[in-house]
Amino acid sequence: MAFTAADVKNLREMTGVGMMDCKKALAETDGNIEKAIEYLREKGLAASQKKAGRIAAEGMALSTIIDGVGVVVEVNAETDFVGKNEKFVNFVKGVAATVAKENPADLEALMACKYADTDLTVEQQQQEMVLVIGENIKVRRFARFAEGTPVSYVHAGGKIGVLVILDTDLTAEQVEECGKDVAMQIAALNPRFWDKSQVTEEVLETEKKIMMAQMANDPKMANKPEQVREKIVMGKLNKFYSENCLLQQEFVKDNTLTVEKYIAGAAKALGGKIAFKDAVRFEKGEGIEKKQENFAAEIAAMVK
Repeated sequence: MAFTAADVKNLREMTGVGMMDCKKALAETDGNIEKAIEYLREKGLAASQKKAGRIAAEGMALSTIIDGVGVVVEVNAETDFVGKNEKFVNFVKGVAATVAKENPADLEALMACKYADTDLTVEQQQQEMVLVIGENIKVRRFARFAEGTPVSYVHAGGKIGVLVILDTDLTAEQVEECGKDVAMQIAALNPRFWDKSQVTEEVLETEKKIMMAQMANDPKMANKPEQVREKIVMGKLNKFYSENCLLQQEFVKDNTLTVEKYIAGAAKALGGKIAFKDAVRFEKGEGIEKKQENFAAEIAAMVK
């Protein structure tokens, strides 16, 4: 019995198993959907479907450099315990190695890539990890930089991964300390912008509006002339830059310097050029709504 691409898609939606495994299952069962589901269950692949519905907000953010290519990835699991599991950590490293080698265009392309040093795709390897570890595991996102000089930093064993890209005529070893200091700043303060030049007029107008409204509601400020309030707002905008823009922020290791001045000083001391080019900051689980467990309610429901 023949089968179509639509059958493969249908089987995938029914089981949550990867396309290649669904195609193989249909080939092995002459296109019979029911038998293909049974085949996948026997292989232990369809068992991962139940786990796939669980919220995975823990795991690991990894920043690393592989053969001069900077990579940062986030892979999620359900519990913090699994995030420290050696097999899970090795899987995350393998995902990063795949990103570095294959240069996938997006997450879908990454999942179809051959996982590092195996004949399996990243998606298939992910399913294997679900079965081995017993939790929902999900490759969530990645970033890759092949140009510039990357410096990686991982905070708190994988809670935050930061990759800083520098434009420099010095060696990677020479600029590593400077890059790590900048990465630590990004990890700690999570700036909204890298430089004040990135702040749009729309953002500035919103901030001005908020500041003017705050002064209008402040009895000490409300009666001041509008020109005076405008000058005060301009002063506050400078503070906005210093709080929200990386290069204009106070350097955490020396608050007499901005990050921009720290980088310039490091370049001068090393006798070369160092300029901040870009960065990526991944914090594990950010933006994922975590399930709030209510064990008392759960037990009460079970005994009714």
